[in-house]
Amino acid sequence: MIDLRLRSESVDQDGLPENAHAVTLRGRLGAASGEAWGFKLLGEVELIWPLDDDYNDTLNGQTQYPVVSDPEAYELNRLQLSNSSFPDTTLVLGRQRITYDDQRFVDNLGWRQNEQTYDALRVTNKSLRRLTLDLAYLNQVNRVVGSDSPVGRYTGENYLTNLAYALRVGKLTGFVYLLEFDEAATDSSSTAGVRYSAEKPFGTAKLAGFASYAEQRDRGVNPLDYSEQYWAAELSGTVRGWTVAAGIEVLGGDGTKGFATPLATLPRFQGWADKFLTTPVNGIDDRYVNIAYSRKPGGLVDSILVSAVYHRFEAEQVSLDYGSETDILLQPQWHHFTAALKYADYRADGFATDTRKFWVQIEYAH
Repeated sequence: MIDLRLRSESVDQDGLPENAHAVTLRGRLGAASGEAWGFKLLGEVELIWPLDDDYNDTLNGQTQYPVVSDPEAYELNRLQLSNSSFPDTTLVLGRQRITYDDQRFVDNLGWRQNEQTYDALRVTNKSLRRLTLDLAYLNQVNRVVGSDSPVGRYTGENYLTNLAYALRVGKLTGFVYLLEFDEAATDSSSTAGVRYSAEKPFGTAKLAGFASYAEQRDRGVNPLDYSEQYWAAELSGTVRGWTVAAGIEVLGGDGTKGFATPLATLPRFQGWADKFLTTPVNGIDDRYVNIAYSRKPGGLVDSILVSAVYHRFEAEQVSLDYGSETDILLQPQWHHFTAALKYADYRADGFATDTRKFWVQIEYAH
Protein backbone atom coordinates (compact mmCIF):
# COMPACT_ATOMS: atom_id res chain seq x y z
CA MET A 1 0.00 0.00 0.00
CA ILE A 2 1.41 3.34 -1.10
CA ASP A 3 -0.17 6.73 -0.35
CA LEU A 4 1.84 9.90 -1.05
CA ARG A 5 0.39 13.38 -0.55
CA LEU A 6 2.10 16.71 -1.22
CA ARG A 7 0.26 19.74 0.13
CA SER A 8 0.72 23.48 0.30
CA GLU A 9 -1.49 25.24 2.87
CA SER A 10 -1.50 29.03 3.25
CA VAL A 11 -3.33 30.85 6.04
CA ASP A 12 -4.02 34.57 6.42
CA GLN A 13 -5.57 35.16 9.87
CA ASP A 14 -6.35 38.61 11.24
CA GLY A 15 -4.71 39.36 14.58
CA LEU A 16 -1.47 37.48 13.88
CA PRO A 17 1.66 39.24 12.59
CA GLU A 18 2.62 36.64 9.98
CA ASN A 19 0.80 34.54 7.38
CA ALA A 20 1.40 30.80 7.53
CA HIS A 21 2.76 28.82 4.62
CA ALA A 22 3.11 25.10 5.14
CA VAL A 23 4.42 22.67 2.53
CA THR A 24 4.29 19.09 3.79
CA LEU A 25 4.84 15.69 2.23
CA ARG A 26 3.00 12.74 3.73
CA GLY A 27 4.11 9.21 3.01
CA ARG A 28 1.94 6.32 4.12
CA LEU A 29 3.45 2.91 3.36
CA GLY A 30 2.11 -0.48 4.33
CA ALA A 31 1.34 -4.07 3.42
CA ALA A 32 -1.47 -6.55 4.01
CA SER A 33 -1.13 -10.33 4.12
CA GLY A 34 -3.32 -12.91 2.48
CA GLU A 35 -5.80 -14.88 4.57
CA ALA A 36 -4.81 -17.96 6.58
CA TRP A 37 -7.28 -19.78 8.87
CA GLY A 38 -9.47 -16.68 8.75
CA PHE A 39 -6.68 -14.33 9.86
CA LYS A 40 -5.21 -11.33 8.04
CA LEU A 41 -2.41 -9.00 9.14
CA LEU A 42 -2.00 -5.37 8.09
CA GLY A 43 0.80 -2.96 8.94
CA GLU A 44 1.35 0.66 7.92
CA VAL A 45 3.71 3.49 8.83
CA GLU A 46 3.13 7.21 8.33
CA LEU A 47 5.82 9.84 7.75
CA ILE A 48 5.21 13.61 7.59
CA TRP A 49 8.02 15.89 6.38
CA PRO A 50 7.66 19.72 6.57
CA LEU A 51 9.33 21.13 3.44
CA ASP A 52 8.41 24.72 4.32
CA ASP A 53 7.77 25.25 8.04
CA ASP A 54 6.59 28.86 8.22
CA TYR A 55 3.62 27.87 10.35
CA ASN A 56 2.59 27.00 13.89
CA ASP A 57 2.38 23.21 14.02
CA THR A 58 1.33 23.38 17.74
CA LEU A 59 4.79 22.02 18.76
CA ASN A 60 7.41 24.31 17.21
CA GLY A 61 6.59 27.44 19.26
CA GLN A 62 6.15 29.63 16.15
CA THR A 63 3.09 31.38 17.53
CA GLN A 64 3.52 34.39 15.23
CA TYR A 65 1.94 32.19 12.54
CA PRO A 66 -1.58 30.70 12.35
CA VAL A 67 -1.95 27.02 13.27
CA VAL A 68 -1.58 24.30 10.64
CA SER A 69 -1.93 21.00 12.50
CA ASP A 70 0.59 19.02 10.46
CA PRO A 71 3.70 18.61 12.66
CA GLU A 72 6.67 16.51 11.61
CA ALA A 73 5.96 12.89 12.56
CA TYR A 74 7.27 9.35 12.05
CA GLU A 75 4.71 6.93 13.43
CA LEU A 76 3.11 3.55 13.25
CA ASN A 77 -0.26 4.36 11.68
CA ARG A 78 -1.92 0.93 11.67
CA LEU A 79 -1.03 -2.54 12.90
CA GLN A 80 -4.06 -4.79 13.02
CA LEU A 81 -4.97 -8.46 13.05
CA SER A 82 -8.39 -9.37 11.66
CA ASN A 83 -10.34 -12.60 11.77
CA SER A 84 -13.44 -13.73 9.84
CA SER A 85 -13.72 -17.32 11.10
CA PHE A 86 -17.10 -16.82 12.76
CA PRO A 87 -20.16 -16.69 10.48
CA ASP A 88 -21.09 -13.16 9.34
CA THR A 89 -18.61 -11.70 11.84
CA THR A 90 -15.37 -9.78 11.53
CA LEU A 91 -13.03 -9.06 14.45
CA VAL A 92 -10.21 -6.52 14.23
CA LEU A 93 -7.64 -6.11 17.00
CA GLY A 94 -4.91 -3.47 17.12
CA ARG A 95 -4.24 0.01 15.78
CA GLN A 96 -6.88 0.60 13.15
CA ARG A 97 -9.06 3.03 11.22
CA ILE A 98 -12.67 3.44 12.43
CA THR A 99 -15.32 5.51 10.69
CA TYR A 100 -19.09 5.60 11.20
CA ASP A 101 -21.91 7.05 9.11
CA ASP A 102 -21.24 10.62 7.93
CA GLN A 103 -18.07 10.97 10.09
CA ARG A 104 -19.81 13.41 12.45
CA PHE A 105 -19.08 11.49 15.65
CA VAL A 106 -16.34 8.93 14.89
CA ASP A 107 -13.83 8.98 12.03
CA ASN A 108 -10.16 8.90 11.01
CA LEU A 109 -9.91 12.66 10.26
CA GLY A 110 -8.25 11.85 6.94
CA TRP A 111 -7.98 15.46 5.79
CA ARG A 112 -4.97 16.19 7.99
CA GLN A 113 -1.63 14.67 7.00
CA ASN A 114 -1.42 12.55 10.16
CA GLU A 115 -4.42 10.23 10.23
CA GLN A 116 -6.39 9.62 13.43
CA THR A 117 -6.36 5.93 14.34
CA TYR A 118 -7.55 3.86 17.29
CA ASP A 119 -6.01 1.15 19.48
CA ALA A 120 -9.11 -0.98 19.67
CA LEU A 121 -10.99 -4.24 19.48
CA ARG A 122 -13.81 -3.99 16.95
CA VAL A 123 -16.51 -6.56 16.21
CA THR A 124 -18.87 -6.32 13.24
CA ASN A 125 -21.75 -8.77 12.88
CA LYS A 126 -24.28 -9.16 10.03
CA SER A 127 -26.06 -12.34 11.13
CA LEU A 128 -29.51 -10.80 10.99
CA ARG A 129 -30.90 -9.80 7.62
CA ARG A 130 -30.52 -6.07 6.89
CA LEU A 131 -28.97 -5.46 10.32
CA THR A 132 -25.33 -4.53 10.99
CA LEU A 133 -24.07 -4.46 14.57
CA ASP A 134 -20.76 -2.70 15.08
CA LEU A 135 -19.11 -2.65 18.52
CA ALA A 136 -15.70 -1.27 19.48
CA TYR A 137 -13.65 -0.88 22.64
CA LEU A 138 -10.91 1.79 22.52
CA ASN A 139 -8.15 2.34 25.05
CA GLN A 140 -6.20 4.90 23.01
CA VAL A 141 -6.91 7.51 20.31
CA ASN A 142 -3.88 8.44 18.21
CA ARG A 143 -4.63 12.02 17.22
CA VAL A 144 -3.53 14.11 14.24
CA VAL A 145 -1.18 16.35 16.26
CA GLY A 146 1.22 13.42 16.69
CA SER A 147 2.72 11.47 19.57
CA ASP A 148 5.12 14.28 20.55
CA SER A 149 2.20 16.50 21.55
CA PRO A 150 0.95 16.39 25.16
CA VAL A 151 -2.55 15.87 23.69
CA GLY A 152 -1.39 13.57 20.89
CA ARG A 153 -2.81 10.52 22.63
CA TYR A 154 -6.17 10.23 24.39
CA THR A 155 -6.28 7.22 26.72
CA GLY A 156 -9.18 5.80 28.70
CA GLU A 157 -12.12 3.41 28.66
CA ASN A 158 -14.20 4.11 25.53
CA TYR A 159 -17.07 2.08 24.07
CA LEU A 160 -18.72 2.55 20.67
CA THR A 161 -22.00 0.97 19.54
CA ASN A 162 -23.42 1.51 16.07
CA LEU A 163 -26.53 -0.40 14.96
CA ALA A 164 -27.67 0.07 11.33
CA TYR A 165 -30.83 -1.34 9.73
CA ALA A 166 -31.40 -1.21 5.98
CA LEU A 167 -34.99 -0.22 5.17
CA ARG A 168 -36.73 -0.54 1.83
CA VAL A 169 -35.87 3.11 1.33
CA GLY A 170 -32.83 4.32 3.23
CA LYS A 171 -31.01 3.29 6.38
CA LEU A 172 -31.85 3.82 10.04
CA THR A 173 -28.95 3.95 12.49
CA GLY A 174 -28.89 4.06 16.27
CA PHE A 175 -25.70 4.79 18.15
CA VAL A 176 -24.26 5.09 21.65
CA TYR A 177 -20.74 6.45 22.15
CA LEU A 178 -19.27 6.34 25.68
CA LEU A 179 -16.03 8.33 25.91
CA GLU A 180 -13.71 8.93 28.86
CA PHE A 181 -10.35 10.63 28.26
CA ASP A 182 -7.65 11.00 30.91
CA GLU A 183 -5.99 13.82 28.91
CA ALA A 184 -9.20 15.71 28.07
CA ALA A 185 -11.59 15.18 30.96
CA THR A 186 -14.09 17.84 29.85
CA ASP A 187 -14.65 15.93 26.57
CA SER A 188 -15.60 12.73 28.43
CA SER A 189 -19.22 12.14 27.50
CA SER A 190 -22.10 9.78 26.85
CA THR A 191 -23.82 10.38 23.50
CA ALA A 192 -26.89 8.51 22.24
CA GLY A 193 -28.67 9.24 19.01
CA VAL A 194 -30.41 8.15 15.82
CA ARG A 195 -29.85 8.90 12.14
CA TYR A 196 -31.93 8.27 9.01
CA SER A 197 -30.53 8.67 5.51
CA ALA A 198 -32.05 7.86 2.13
CA GLU A 199 -31.83 8.53 -1.57
CA LYS A 200 -34.40 7.97 -4.31
CA PRO A 201 -33.82 8.09 -8.08
CA PHE A 202 -36.38 9.74 -10.36
CA GLY A 203 -35.31 8.96 -13.91
CA THR A 204 -32.05 10.85 -14.48
CA ALA A 205 -32.49 12.79 -11.24
CA LYS A 206 -31.95 11.79 -7.62
CA LEU A 207 -33.32 13.11 -4.34
CA ALA A 208 -31.36 12.45 -1.12
CA GLY A 209 -31.33 13.56 2.46
CA PHE A 210 -30.76 12.74 6.09
CA ALA A 211 -31.94 13.68 9.57
CA SER A 212 -30.07 13.07 12.81
CA TYR A 213 -30.67 13.67 16.53
CA ALA A 214 -28.52 13.01 19.60
CA GLU A 215 -28.33 13.80 23.30
CA GLN A 216 -25.09 14.13 25.24
CA ARG A 217 -24.23 14.11 28.95
CA ASP A 218 -21.03 14.26 30.95
CA ARG A 219 -19.40 10.94 31.84
CA GLY A 220 -16.82 9.55 34.22
CA VAL A 221 -13.95 11.90 35.03
CA ASN A 222 -15.64 14.95 33.47
CA PRO A 223 -15.78 17.67 36.17
CA LEU A 224 -18.67 19.42 34.40
CA ASP A 225 -22.35 18.63 34.84
CA TYR A 226 -24.07 19.25 31.52
CA SER A 227 -26.68 17.94 29.10
CA GLU A 228 -26.87 19.09 25.47
CA GLN A 229 -28.65 18.20 22.25
CA TYR A 230 -27.62 17.84 18.63
CA TRP A 231 -29.74 17.76 15.51
CA ALA A 232 -29.14 18.10 11.80
CA ALA A 233 -31.03 17.73 8.55
CA GLU A 234 -30.16 18.06 4.87
CA LEU A 235 -31.99 17.72 1.55
CA SER A 236 -30.27 17.51 -1.83
CA GLY A 237 -31.19 17.02 -5.46
CA THR A 238 -28.97 15.83 -8.31
CA VAL A 239 -29.59 16.07 -12.05
CA ARG A 240 -27.13 15.81 -14.95
CA GLY A 241 -24.11 16.13 -12.70
CA TRP A 242 -25.42 19.15 -10.77
CA THR A 243 -26.19 18.81 -7.06
CA VAL A 244 -27.85 21.41 -4.88
CA ALA A 245 -28.07 20.79 -1.12
CA ALA A 246 -29.35 22.82 1.81
CA GLY A 247 -29.07 21.89 5.46
CA ILE A 248 -28.92 22.89 9.09
CA GLU A 249 -26.80 21.56 11.94
CA VAL A 250 -27.29 22.62 15.57
CA LEU A 251 -25.03 21.73 18.50
CA GLY A 252 -26.23 22.90 21.90
CA GLY A 253 -24.34 24.88 24.52
CA ASP A 254 -25.20 26.01 28.08
CA GLY A 255 -22.75 28.91 28.42
CA THR A 256 -20.11 26.66 30.00
CA LYS A 257 -19.82 23.67 27.68
CA GLY A 258 -20.83 22.96 24.09
CA PHE A 259 -21.84 19.61 22.58
CA ALA A 260 -18.52 17.81 21.97
CA THR A 261 -17.48 15.64 19.01
CA PRO A 262 -13.75 15.05 19.69
CA LEU A 263 -13.49 11.97 17.41
CA ALA A 264 -15.15 13.51 14.35
CA THR A 265 -13.68 14.65 11.05
CA LEU A 266 -14.17 18.23 12.17
CA PRO A 267 -12.92 20.07 9.03
CA ARG A 268 -15.76 18.47 7.08
CA PHE A 269 -18.35 20.32 9.17
CA GLN A 270 -18.96 24.01 9.90
CA GLY A 271 -16.48 25.26 7.35
CA TRP A 272 -12.99 24.41 6.17
CA ALA A 273 -11.40 27.41 7.94
CA ASP A 274 -11.54 25.36 11.17
CA LYS A 275 -13.00 28.11 13.34
CA PHE A 276 -15.34 25.71 15.15
CA LEU A 277 -13.19 22.66 15.88
CA THR A 278 -14.47 23.01 19.45
CA THR A 279 -18.16 23.83 19.81
CA PRO A 280 -18.57 27.32 21.36
CA VAL A 281 -19.94 27.35 24.91
CA ASN A 282 -23.16 28.95 23.61
CA GLY A 283 -23.56 26.26 20.97
CA ILE A 284 -23.76 26.78 17.23
CA ASP A 285 -26.47 26.98 14.58
CA ASP A 286 -24.97 26.34 11.12
CA ARG A 287 -27.18 26.87 8.05
CA TYR A 288 -25.59 26.11 4.70
CA VAL A 289 -26.12 25.76 0.97
CA ASN A 290 -23.90 23.64 -1.29
CA ILE A 291 -23.77 23.69 -5.09
CA ALA A 292 -21.60 21.09 -6.83
CA TYR A 293 -20.95 19.78 -10.33
CA SER A 294 -19.23 16.50 -11.19
CA ARG A 295 -18.60 14.70 -14.44
CA LYS A 296 -16.39 12.05 -16.04
CA PRO A 297 -14.96 13.68 -19.15
CA GLY A 298 -12.49 10.92 -20.00
CA GLY A 299 -9.18 11.57 -21.69
CA LEU A 300 -6.60 13.10 -19.38
CA VAL A 301 -9.10 13.41 -16.50
CA ASP A 302 -11.17 10.48 -15.24
CA SER A 303 -13.45 12.68 -13.14
CA ILE A 304 -13.73 16.26 -11.96
CA LEU A 305 -15.62 17.85 -9.07
CA VAL A 306 -16.34 21.52 -8.50
CA SER A 307 -18.24 22.69 -5.41
CA ALA A 308 -19.06 25.86 -3.51
CA VAL A 309 -20.52 26.00 0.04
CA TYR A 310 -21.88 28.98 1.96
CA HIS A 311 -22.35 28.83 5.76
CA ARG A 312 -24.08 31.23 8.13
CA PHE A 313 -23.18 30.71 11.81
CA GLU A 314 -25.10 31.83 14.89
CA ALA A 315 -25.10 30.93 18.59
CA GLU A 316 -27.63 28.30 19.63
CA GLN A 317 -28.36 29.48 23.20
CA VAL A 318 -28.29 33.27 22.86
CA SER A 319 -28.96 35.81 20.12
CA LEU A 320 -25.47 36.24 18.67
CA ASP A 321 -24.08 36.17 15.14
CA TYR A 322 -20.78 34.34 14.75
CA GLY A 323 -19.98 34.98 11.10
CA SER A 324 -20.14 33.41 7.65
CA GLU A 325 -17.90 31.33 5.43
CA THR A 326 -17.53 30.53 1.74
CA ASP A 327 -15.69 27.36 0.69
CA ILE A 328 -14.68 26.45 -2.88
CA LEU A 329 -13.20 23.19 -4.21
CA LEU A 330 -11.81 22.01 -7.57
CA GLN A 331 -10.84 18.32 -7.57
CA PRO A 332 -9.76 16.42 -10.70
CA GLN A 333 -8.81 12.73 -10.63
CA TRP A 334 -6.78 10.61 -13.02
CA HIS A 335 -6.13 6.93 -12.33
CA HIS A 336 -4.33 6.79 -8.95
CA PHE A 337 -3.76 10.55 -8.79
CA THR A 338 -6.10 13.08 -7.15
CA ALA A 339 -5.42 16.82 -7.17
CA ALA A 340 -7.23 19.54 -5.25
CA LEU A 341 -7.49 23.30 -5.08
CA LYS A 342 -9.39 24.49 -2.00
CA TYR A 343 -10.23 27.92 -0.65
CA ALA A 344 -11.96 28.96 2.58
CA ASP A 345 -12.95 32.51 3.53
CA TYR A 346 -14.34 33.04 7.05
CA ARG A 347 -15.81 36.48 7.79
CA ALA A 348 -16.10 37.04 11.54
CA ASP A 349 -19.12 38.79 13.03
CA GLY A 350 -18.86 38.26 16.78
CA PHE A 351 -16.71 35.10 16.94
CA ALA A 352 -12.98 34.57 16.21
CA THR A 353 -11.29 36.63 13.47
CA ASP A 354 -11.35 36.87 9.67
CA THR A 355 -9.42 33.95 8.19
CA ARG A 356 -8.57 32.90 4.66
CA LYS A 357 -7.03 29.55 3.75
CA PHE A 358 -5.81 28.18 0.43
CA TRP A 359 -4.64 24.66 -0.37
CA VAL A 360 -2.91 23.09 -3.36
CA GLN A 361 -2.56 19.33 -3.13
CA ILE A 362 -1.77 16.24 -5.16
CA GLU A 363 -2.06 12.66 -3.91
CA TYR A 364 -1.09 9.26 -5.24
CA ALA A 365 -2.73 6.21 -3.69
CA HIS A 366 -2.37 2.59 -4.77
